[in-house]
Amino acid sequence: MAFIYQFTTNFSLHLLLLFFFFFFFATSFAALVKEQPLVLKYHKGPLLKGKITVNLIWYGQFSPTQRSIIVDFIQSLSTPTPTPPPSAASWWRTTAKYQTGSTTLSVGSQTLDQNYSLGKSLKIAHITGLASKSDRVGSINVVLTAKDVFVDGFCMSRCGTHGSTRGKTRVAYAWVGNPETQCPGQCAWPFHQPLYGPQTPPLVAPNGDVGIDGMIINLATVIAGTVTNPYNNGYFQGPATAPLEAVSACTGIFGSGAYPGYPGKVLVDKNTGASYNAYGVNGRKFLLPAMWDPATSTCKTLV
Repeated sequence: MAFIYQFTTNFSLHLLLLFFFFFFFATSFAALVKEQPLVLKYHKGPLLKGKITVNLIWYGQFSPTQRSIIVDFIQSLSTPTPTPPPSAASWWRTTAKYQTGSTTLSVGSQTLDQNYSLGKSLKIAHITGLASKSDRVGSINVVLTAKDVFVDGFCMSRCGTHGSTRGKTRVAYAWVGNPETQCPGQCAWPFHQPLYGPQTPPLVAPNGDVGIDGMIINLATVIAGTVTNPYNNGYFQGPATAPLEAVSACTGIFGSGAYPGYPGKVLVDKNTGASYNAYGVNGRKFLLPAMWDPATSTCKTLV
């Protein structure tokens, strides 16, 4: 018995020594091979700087409350009124690090197309047509489609997109759809359980509307992309046909410690249980995705 006991003890010791050897080797190797920083290359094209007007085209049925949430979000990005930190305005100021000069957004015209003039099944060409109705330089035309509008590629490959119109004057446009009924697990995460991956409990939407709060995340993504890569020759990584841009390069990151399936540590309202990471105008709270910071080559979060 004594022999067996001695053998077992020595075998365990050998395993322990091997564990420490491999741990030391792994950590030393990791220290030598550092993770390469994320870099969005600048392709020398013009960016949208200065005062930019955001014109909104509401396609389909949106309630006045839903419209006010999105309008407040856009106004929060460049509000002259101080808001408590962390603020949506401080999130937006990261775009000023993309070359020289800041971008100030203001809400311009709002067009209501509540009768679905083009039907409820749209192609991207329809979106471009809606966005082309206003071709003023120095503006971004944003098309917002209601929850019962089907857009080609929506949910399957995108939650929104941006581009520019053709012609003598190229006007930047963006589109975002309401995912409430069609794909909340894809385009309203983390306010809904994901379609795939870890089924962690969803966060409570800060404005009480899973579809609209999901739209805010996607609108933040495409507006940042529009300003920093308006004509497909600004800042992006990868192929021009499927670029990773200012926010899309940091997908799924909302707070510190984020990893696939976990949005990261964010703030929680004690009264409502809603999750957020940014304050806006009119007492609004928003959950905004991380944005790539050119100064540090990292995905910057507000909290």
